[in-house]
Amino acid sequence: SEAQSSESQLVGVLSRVFRHDAAAPNVMLGIGDDAACLRFTGKLVVSVDAQVEGTHFRLEWLDLKDLGFRSFQAAISDLAAMGATPVAAVSHLTLPADFRPAELRRLSLGQEQAAAATACPVIGGNLSRGSELSVVTTVLGRAKRYVTRSGARPGDEVWLLGEIGLARAGLELLLSESKLRTRAARRALAAWRRPMALLEEGRALVGRARACLDVSDGLGQDVKRLADASGVRIDLDQQLVRRALPPELEALERSLGWSALELARQGGEDYALLATGPAKRRPKAARVIGAVRQGKGAWIDEGGRLRPLEGGFDHFRAEK
Repeated sequence: SEAQSSESQLVGVLSRVFRHDAAAPNVMLGIGDDAACLRFTGKLVVSVDAQVEGTHFRLEWLDLKDLGFRSFQAAISDLAAMGATPVAAVSHLTLPADFRPAELRRLSLGQEQAAAATACPVIGGNLSRGSELSVVTTVLGRAKRYVTRSGARPGDEVWLLGEIGLARAGLELLLSESKLRTRAARRALAAWRRPMALLEEGRALVGRARACLDVSDGLGQDVKRLADASGVRIDLDQQLVRRALPPELEALERSLGWSALELARQGGEDYALLATGPAKRRPKAARVIGAVRQGKGAWIDEGGRLRPLEGGFDHFRAEK
C-alpha cells in the first residue's frame, strides 16, 4: 500500500543518515531489526526528552537541522548532569501527514550531528503520524559513579558551570520577531537553536560535587528543585550571579526589555549545570553563585535583603 511504501521510504532515509552509527564500538546490532543490541558494562543511566511543536519550538524559528540537533542535546544534558558518558540513543518521531522525506533527512542530519558531537550513536527508534511534529529522544549512558540532585549539604558552595540566560534571550528575540542581528543577538539565537550539553564538565563533577542538575527551566525553577530534592535551603548571591552571566545579556537588556538577571532566572534551555559541593573540591570551570544552608526553599540575597527566588518555566503551568 502507499502508506507502507511511504513508511519504508522514510525508514530508508533514516537508515542512510545513521548508517555509520551501527559501527560504533558498543553496538552489536543497530537500525533495521526489531530491536537494537548493545554490549554493556557498568551502571546504566537512562533519560528521555520530548520537543513538541507549539510547546518547545515553532518551525519558523529554526531550521529542521537545528531542531534535530537541539532535541538531541537536550536529552544528552540529563546524562551530563549525572556525570554519565553517553552510549547510545533511540528516537521517536511524530511526523505531520505532509512531512516529506527531504524534511526528515534534514531533521535526522541534525540529530546525527549531535550524535557525532557527543559520541552517542543512534541505534533505533520509531515513526508515527500526528498533527504536530515531535521529537522524543531516549539516551542511554554509563557511569561508575553518578551525581544526583539530592546530595546537597549545609556548608556547600553553589556552583554554576556554563552560561545561563542566553537561550532565553534568543527565544525572546524570536517571540518578538526582532530584526536585531548584533553579535550579542546572534550569540543568543545560536544558544537557543544549538545548545551544547556539558558532558565533560559533568564528568569532572563526579567525586567533587555532592549534588547537580542541568538548568533546563531557568535558575528560579531549578535552584528550588535542587533545594527541595536535597531537603536544604539555597541562598544565591545576586552580585555573584550577575558576575557569572554572559556579557551579551547586558547588551540585549534594552532591546528586549528584560534585565540580564531576569533572563537567567526565567530562562532555561542553556543546559548549564548547577551543582553544590565543598569549597576545597570546586572544579576550575565552576563559578560560585551562592551557598547551601539548613532550612528549605530557594532565596536570593539582593544586597542584604533576602527574597524568595522565583521564576522559571513550567510546561504545565504555561499551558493553563
